[in-house]
Amino acid sequence: MRDHATGPMNVLLLGPERPRLEAYLRAQGADLRRTEKKLKAESKILDGVDWIVSYGYRYILREGVLARFPGRVVNLHISYLPWNRGADPNLWSFLEDTPKGVTIHHIDVGVDTGDILAQARIDVRNNDTLRTTYDRLSGRIESLFEEVWPEIVSGGRRGTRQPAGGTAHRMKDKDPYMHLLTDGWDTPVANLIGQALVEQ
Repeated sequence: MRDHATGPMNVLLLGPERPRLEAYLRAQGADLRRTEKKLKAESKILDGVDWIVSYGYRYILREGVLARFPGRVVNLHISYLPWNRGADPNLWSFLEDTPKGVTIHHIDVGVDTGDILAQARIDVRNNDTLRTTYDRLSGRIESLFEEVWPEIVSGGRRGTRQPAGGTAHRMKDKDPYMHLLTDGWDTPVANLIGQALVEQ
């Protein structure tokens, strides 16, 4: 990794556009690039990168990529790990009535299994929908990232191993429950709480 006294830190953001996150990183002096494409260890976009930040990225990062950036690949995941690893974490936190929150963690070769760098819970309100809780989770994880990023980069924040247990889901796992989303993402979460446990 470069000596940042001689130039800006190069950060690769994986996933869709994140205006707030991108503005924050640039304000911190980062030279930022972004991609949603699947990466290989030899992908040119990785050349010169110091840190990788993944947020809503659809692909699993393989060992060859991770080996190029030991300890410098972090993920923003809108669940309170170890619950709801993988796909659709907000939905599953209601269907299975598990803790609701956000986690920033190191990426390892598993799916959302790396050491935890920071976590926060969110409150659920009486009139919440899947959309309002998703928006609150998104805002909270971005504010949490802003709080801890300088400490992560400086090496002052160490990851802690995830507790045993938890849950994990694939995209297709939600198919048997989609009929419950009577108003799509505007479905009240009160109608979903514990439904996966009831229908098992």
